Amino acid sequence: MKCDEIFLALDLLEKERGISPAFMMDKIVQALTTAYKRDHEGVENVVVDVDERKKDLKMYVQKEIVEEVENPGTQMSLAEARAKYGRVDVGGTVNIPVDNVEFGRIAAGNGKQVIIQGLREAERGMVYDEFNSKQHEILTGVVSRIDRSGNVSLRIGTGAESTEAMLSVSEQIKTEELVEGQHVKVYVVEVRRSTRGPQVLISRTHPGLVKRLFELEVPEIFDGTVEIKSIAREAGSRTKMAVWSSDEAVDPIGACVGPSHQRVGSIVNELRGEKIDIIKYSEDPAKFIAAALAPADVIDVWLADEGKGCRVIVPDDQLSLAIGKEGQNARLAARLTGYKIDIKPQSFKEEE
Repeated sequence: MKCDEIFLALDLLEKERGISPAFMMDKIVQALTTAYKRDHEGVENVVVDVDERKKDLKMYVQKEIVEEVENPGTQMSLAEARAKYGRVDVGGTVNIPVDNVEFGRIAAGNGKQVIIQGLREAERGMVYDEFNSKQHEILTGVVSRIDRSGNVSLRIGTGAESTEAMLSVSEQIKTEELVEGQHVKVYVVEVRRSTRGPQVLISRTHPGLVKRLFELEVPEIFDGTVEIKSIAREAGSRTKMAVWSSDEAVDPIGACVGPSHQRVGSIVNELRGEKIDIIKYSEDPAKFIAAALAPADVIDVWLADEGKGCRVIVPDDQLSLAIGKEGQNARLAARLTGYKIDIKPQSFKEEE
């Protein structure tokens, strides 16, 4: 590969792939200097001069001028330097041009290989930057493969800026079955760099998925009129979400539910029938805890003097409703509020 061919290839890469010629040229210069040092033992200081205007590259070996040479790879005697370069002094340096034939051989042997490697690295970097900016957002992927363990591969993005992401079994909603070719919304938990390209960690079970779905569906959440204060979720079964608005004229629950339950209904459909309890957040912990235990009615809430614990009194006939099937309602309410909740029937209070 000749020098002008290298510059032409870099220009094409910039036009077709959006990859910086400067980035690629740095890779090529590194490869040329490394190759020369490998072929010339003892040589340390190798300089590649890049002339973008003339589309040309030149290589030099830089040596220090000394009275007596100890390392021929890095030093040149004063007598030899003056004979070749005229008036020079000890302590200075000279740039010795590498023979054009040898430089051409090195460039031909390394240019194409480096461009291919640099291209891969640059594309991986572009894909990483693209997806890293989407952390904690929702993306739509297409199911490309399902392995025997049930892990699902999704193709996310299009063209050069697409990547394969793995939706592990633990991050899937247990009640849904995915099939190849299906479009699926996923929450981007994290993006990591790896030698094989960016690793996009995605989830269908993360509470952030519910939050982002509501932001997409409810304009009042998107514009900040309604705020999601907290979410507790058991994916595929039930979610509790606390909402609040600083605007007294806005009903935060009504905004999330939407006309004829259309807004929350579309999210429930996306989550394959997962129940969603929307409650009104209160800065009063007792009111917040009582609301979090819906659909059960709460008679009284006693807050512990220290720590985040409380005792809740409910009607006897609603004890099982407050606790929920396998303790789910109480468990989600505790996670939503951050309080350890001890639920007791009204008869317990009367016995005390």
